[in-house]
Amino acid sequence: MTVLLAGDIGGTKTILRLADAECGSSVTEMATTTLFEEQYASGEFPDLVPMVQTFLKEAETQTGKAHTPERACFAIAGPVSDNTSSLTNLSWSLEGDRLEKELRLSPVKLINDFAAVGYGVLGLSDDDVCALQSVKAQPNAPIAVIGAGTGLGQGFLIPDRYGRYEVYPSEGGHADFAPRSQLEFELLSYLRDKFKITRISSERVVSGQGIAAIYQFLRDRQSAQETPEVATAIRTWERELGLAEKSIDPAATISIAAAQDTDSLSSRVMSIFVSAYGAEAGNLALKLLPYGGLYVAGGIAAKNLPLMTSGKFMDAFMDKGRVSHLLENVPVNVVLNPKVGLIGATLYAAVMDG
Repeated sequence: MTVLLAGDIGGTKTILRLADAECGSSVTEMATTTLFEEQYASGEFPDLVPMVQTFLKEAETQTGKAHTPERACFAIAGPVSDNTSSLTNLSWSLEGDRLEKELRLSPVKLINDFAAVGYGVLGLSDDDVCALQSVKAQPNAPIAVIGAGTGLGQGFLIPDRYGRYEVYPSEGGHADFAPRSQLEFELLSYLRDKFKITRISSERVVSGQGIAAIYQFLRDRQSAQETPEVATAIRTWERELGLAEKSIDPAATISIAAAQDTDSLSSRVMSIFVSAYGAEAGNLALKLLPYGGLYVAGGIAAKNLPLMTSGKFMDAFMDKGRVSHLLENVPVNVVLNPKVGLIGATLYAAVMDG
């Protein structure tokens, strides 16, 4: 057995895990055992190294045994190039070579957090997902991952001839938003004027920022009456635009109001959002034919599960004209496990080259 160190590093919080695993086999056949796990506030540490050192000391205290990890993988909330990364929302600059020396373990690999989600879906159990289209996954078929959060992540997994999956990133979230109704054409025009740009990406609509933008669009065209509570929150957020720290998460405010059925405007916003989300997931599925499964990750889907399972998402997903039948055999699942990225980093650490 090999002791692994894995981490899911974000601008706000970082989760670290020690695990035992048999290394070098296929991710789909990998079994890992968690030895110790802890969460930290990222901003309380000047760098990842002192955080890991604190973590290993706490692991020894809690388990009564010193653990010496032999390899590590960290999922990073930001771009990764040549095994280096500067976090988007944290003043850390991470380099694999430096981490290897200072942590005295090798190798250390950095991967993008959405790539980690890609590996993580291979380690999910039935209890970790909610099926939107429950059909049998085909072995050795492509797998797609899409996830709306701050942005719109997309990626895919392709098996090699031995059935071992490799994750590939995609910038599909930045492809053009494709309106499907008169209302969505009006939304497209509104966003062009609002941002003073000539094209609108899917991410501008299918993301947390998209939820806020749809709200502003419906509000400004007076499509429904605002409630004072939501209106006050949104205007506070609008005043805080450009500030480093904001007191309001508009997407959360709107989605909660919609879920509680206390604001008709918010309910309409979320209906438009989920439909656009399903349509974009269907676009991704048409391009990849992921008969191994399409996984909807990201916090927005899991936190709005009743709406995701209402039929709006899948209606839009399947609405592809004469080729709609091609999507009937795509398993579609919402990822419920918030630690899917940490699972992916752990699995990647187990199979990466030593």
